[in-house]
Amino acid sequence: MRPPDGAAYLQLRLAAPPVEGAANAALIAFLAKALDLRKADITLIAGQRARLKRLALAGDGPELARRVTAWIALST
Repeated sequence: MRPPDGAAYLQLRLAAPPVEGAANAALIAFLAKALDLRKADITLIAGQRARLKRLALAGDGPELARRVTAWIALST
């Protein structure tokens, strides 16, 4: 599936309730662990109150791309 703008995205399900940022915090913690990043290296840049989120990952671009690609490969 792709959003209306045609961008690729990942679909995740979290157990945290969408109350007072708990789900956003759980998402960032989950991705930090999965991608071996610090939570501070992940920023929610859009979708604070929406199901579809846009995140920025800080670090070396090619290395981040390798980690994300490897993580997706393990998850499918």
